[in-house]
Order: sequence, then C-alpha cells, then structure tokens
Amino acid sequence: MPEGDTVLQTAARLRHALAGQVLTMSDLRVPRFATADLTGRAVLDVAARGKHLLTRIEGGLTLHSHLRMDGAWRIYAPGERWRGGPAHQIRAVLGNAAHTAVGYRLPVLELLRTQDEEQAVGHLGPDLLGPDWDPDTALRNLLSDPARPLGEALLDQRNLAGIGNIYKAELCFLARATPWLPIGELPARTATLLVSTAHQLLDANRDHPNRVTTAGGRSRTVANARARRPSENLWVYGRTHRPCLRCGTPIRAAEQDDRPAYWCPNCQTGPAPT
Repeated sequence: MPEGDTVLQTAARLRHALAGQVLTMSDLRVPRFATADLTGRAVLDVAARGKHLLTRIEGGLTLHSHLRMDGAWRIYAPGERWRGGPAHQIRAVLGNAAHTAVGYRLPVLELLRTQDEEQAVGHLGPDLLGPDWDPDTALRNLLSDPARPLGEALLDQRNLAGIGNIYKAELCFLARATPWLPIGELPARTATLLVSTAHQLLDANRDHPNRVTTAGGRSRTVANARARRPSENLWVYGRTHRPCLRCGTPIRAAEQDDRPAYWCPNCQTGPAPT
C-alpha cells in the first residue's frame, strides 16, 4: 500500500530512470491532458512530497501524480513486456531511449506549471520524510482538534504528510491507544513520542520495500531488534484474529472512515466498536 516511504522509493526509481534524459515517448491518458505532448523535453527531477509525486520537466512543467490506494508507477527496459495491469488501467507513459515509466491506476494525474506546485501540495503538513519536517508543527496540527479520533487525525495529510492506513494502525498500537480515542486524551508525553515515532518508523523504512515496524529503532515500545518472520513485520495491521505479538490477545478489526482499523483490545485503551 503506497505510504510516504513507498512514494519516496517510487520517486527514486523514476528519478533514476528518467532524470537527465530527453523524453522520446509521452502519453497522458486522461481527458484533460490527452493532447499534451512532452516529447523532446528533458526530465529534470522527480520529487516526493508526502504521498504526492512531482515529475519536473524542462520548460517549467510538472507532472503531478498521486497513487492513493492502488496506483503504481512501473519501470520497463526497451522491449520488456508491461506487466502492471491491463492496458485500460494505464494513465501515463513517459519514455526515453533506456527506460519507459508506466503509470497504472493513477487517480490523480495533472500537468501544471512548476511554479504552481503549491496548488497541488501546499495544503500538506510537514513531510515526515522531507526537508521541511518539523515535529513541533506536526504536533500542534494533530492537537488542534482535541476531540478528533486519533486514527483520523493521523491520516489527515494536512496535519503531517506521509502516514497511510498501515502506519496509522501501527502508531496507534505503539501509543497504546485505539484509533477511536480522542487525540486530546493522549498524555502529553505520549503525543510527543507519537510524532517522533512516526518519523522514526518511516525513516527506518525509506529504503526498504518490505516494511517492518516491530524490530529495531530507538522506541522503548519496540519489542526487540531481532529480525522476525515476514508475518510478524507489523504489530496489528492485517493481522485480524491472529495473536497480538505483545500479549497474545486476538487482533480485532473494524471500519473507521471507510478504511479497516486494527487494534489489540488488551494493549490499547480507549473507545472501540463493540
């Protein structure tokens, strides 16, 4: 599932394949930009901002894309078969002599002036993996609505950018609070630690495709630094009915804001669906 660390890795792959090269192929398969032709222009850079991708192109243009739940960019060599999905799911194709980048199932794809990038990403809070990361601002943003459920506040990219449903579940577990606990009811020290743990976890996984939240790091809530089996890489996400890795209680799941929320009813305190 694309979250801040996954998007950063995607930006790095696109940058390696496209940056510094002139486009010989350009196909934007969305009605608004279907006639746009970027061939002959060089790709200057590919940057990640939270869960947004900004492909900057010669001539002051930026191709802005967002993966959301199941979007993906795939890189292919010349002559390699495209395997990211059926052709009708392709939304963008950018190619040069050495690589072709194909965007599948992209729910957001727009071409804008580079000077106008803030129109697409200016609403975002501090980027957990970006140069603008500011834990104090992120904490203030999270606590600005004390009655808001913790899980919803963490997913709001206006508070801090980069957290998706997986990290939401894991951070709530590490804070020992259910996703439905009003964030203002967190002890002050826990709220501060929550923000630093969010940055720590995403940073630890920024270069690793197999996400791990249960081993390593400095947080005292991490059980140990010993490598676990892949099925134990996450504390609660996707582990419905399996025993909690900390206490053995079966993990529960319920909907929160149209997404599944996972929690341990023993380790995490606060309101939860019955």
